[in-house]
Amino acid sequence: MGNLLKVLTREIENYPHFFLDFENAQPTEGERKVWNQVNSVLQDSESILTGLQGYKGAGLEIRDAIQNPNDMSLQERAWNSVCPLVIKLKTFYSFSLRLEEALKSLLKSLTCPPLTPTQHLEREQALAKQFAEILHFTLRFDELKMRIPAIQNDFSYYRRTISRNRINNMNLDIENEVNNEMANRMSLFYAEATPMLKTLSTATTNFVSENKTLPLENTTDCLSTMASVCKVMLETPEYSSRFSSKDTLLFCMRVMVGVIILYDHVHPNGAFTKSSKIDMKGCIKVLKDQPVDNVEGLLNALKFTTKHLNDESTPKNIQSMLQ
Repeated sequence: MGNLLKVLTREIENYPHFFLDFENAQPTEGERKVWNQVNSVLQDSESILTGLQGYKGAGLEIRDAIQNPNDMSLQERAWNSVCPLVIKLKTFYSFSLRLEEALKSLLKSLTCPPLTPTQHLEREQALAKQFAEILHFTLRFDELKMRIPAIQNDFSYYRRTISRNRINNMNLDIENEVNNEMANRMSLFYAEATPMLKTLSTATTNFVSENKTLPLENTTDCLSTMASVCKVMLETPEYSSRFSSKDTLLFCMRVMVGVIILYDHVHPNGAFTKSSKIDMKGCIKVLKDQPVDNVEGLLNALKFTTKHLNDESTPKNIQSMLQ
């Protein structure tokens, strides 16, 4: 508990506040089992991002093949270019399934009685940090994916070619790796503008429906508390200055946005209503006070991947802040 500092000595607008040590939190004995399980997933996250960042696509080869349908050498070249890319896309998709299970394990630990979600986050900082790292990875993945239209083009070509089955005996062993059922699931995943966020929001919704004895508030309070803590750490210089790296501030912003989006998808009334436990006006202001280059993608995520922003119950001043 030595690392844990109350961010403020008084309650601000009834939102919970404490210092979450995103840089140095280490698992206690009670956290270690879940921490090890989640860590085995998170340790692969950087290689997934590196793989996505280096994704070049097979647009040229596909275009040549389509323009010259009778040239079998061009058909073969396109096919042989696309197959390794499809294997790579399967790797990304498979990682999303592992991430989903990791998130459910963390939610189970951070919401179970008798502790309140706030007490869990305060006392189990290493798990809270892993939850934050999942959100951070998710927004980074989706930001990259949105800039790579080649992914859907490559996968569409792969599916068309497989279904036509025109290239007989030409590396069709790939169907052992990516069969029709897998291809269908991957297709749905990559059709989403933000596939990893969609995975997490679905996983959180499923977690709530699968744990009927657990009050919904336990899950939504976990998310709103995390958002409040991030907001206060960002807007309070004496605490944001405790971070040794400026990257931690961006990390904090991404996490805040990620939990807002999850909350908005899981809570029946969403994150934007007046009754919301998240201070949306304050969160948006914190983002807008940052350099535009750092937050443009995050503001867009709030605009385009939340569920309730355009509801009639959303105050007009909140909507106008995100115009």
